[in-house]
Amino acid sequence: MSSALLNPALSPCAAPSAVPADRWRLSVAPMMDWTDRHCRYFHRLLTRHALLYTEMVTTGALVHGDVPRHLQFNTEEHPVALQLGGSEPADLAHCARLGAQWGYDEINLNCGCPSERVQRGAFGACLMAEPRLVADCVKAMVDVVDVPVTVKHRIGIDTTESYGFVRDFVGTVAEAGCSTFIVHARNAWLKGLSPKENREVPPLRYALVHQLKREFPHLVIAVNGGITTTAQVTDQLQHLDGVMLGREAYHNPWWLSEWDTAFYQADGNGMTREGVEDQMVAYMEREAAEHGTPWYSIARHMLGLRHGQPGSRKWRQLWSDHRLKGLPAREVLALSRSLTATAA
Repeated sequence: MSSALLNPALSPCAAPSAVPADRWRLSVAPMMDWTDRHCRYFHRLLTRHALLYTEMVTTGALVHGDVPRHLQFNTEEHPVALQLGGSEPADLAHCARLGAQWGYDEINLNCGCPSERVQRGAFGACLMAEPRLVADCVKAMVDVVDVPVTVKHRIGIDTTESYGFVRDFVGTVAEAGCSTFIVHARNAWLKGLSPKENREVPPLRYALVHQLKREFPHLVIAVNGGITTTAQVTDQLQHLDGVMLGREAYHNPWWLSEWDTAFYQADGNGMTREGVEDQMVAYMEREAAEHGTPWYSIARHMLGLRHGQPGSRKWRQLWSDHRLKGLPAREVLALSRSLTATAA
């Protein structure tokens, strides 16, 4: 695999190809501080087919900040979607156009994050209270890009638990040109709960997401929230078009290596944990040479690779040991191999 970063000045976007029917079958959720390009490179080694999402990037960061820093990615990451946070249609249109120019396969609008910081910016989950504004945002993006524009949202906000609330939200936004909705099957409580508590305290109500699919059979409806096993994924796919996995995929990444065979009828890639570790070290060396990236900022994403295996705790401690940061990554790999041989 080449580690070349996509750069529109060097690699103009090809004309968009038809979107595969199973594009949203399995995806790894956008997770702040976690799903950066190094994490996505790692995940792509494990699954060739699942859709990968960026961390949320705010429109302000792209309008006023360093665009390459926020949008560069490894070409191996495809299919990869850019998630945007914002509520101003013109700014979102500008940022969606940038995302398409940089080669992203999808532009996703965040209407699900409940954090106070996001609320202060008047976007995220609080946008569910303004479906017409969301529709205007979606239309502004749809009008300027040829890739899918999608929305990730909750089933409700605060104490609003009626199905009609989320049904009307989806119906209004769909009329603006959005045909794919990723639904976190919990309410977002805008006051009184931390983002972590918002992922755990509001009850999961998958039945409402299933009802959305029955009422809007022409739309792609994927579910997110609380799904941690292959059996649960299989069950959800009996009702819906896709499943988005978050923290379980991050903390237990070897699970991803099962997805292509289980959900895409594809041959397994024959990868081993040792083989993935080897490829990640090669990637660390290229990143260090080309961009000055320290290996430990990449290694943090693969600490769950040996989850549940003998010696996994010591292996994880090795790759996160601050005393080893001065060593080349390949020397840490040699220590790792000695450790895993002893554990075996």
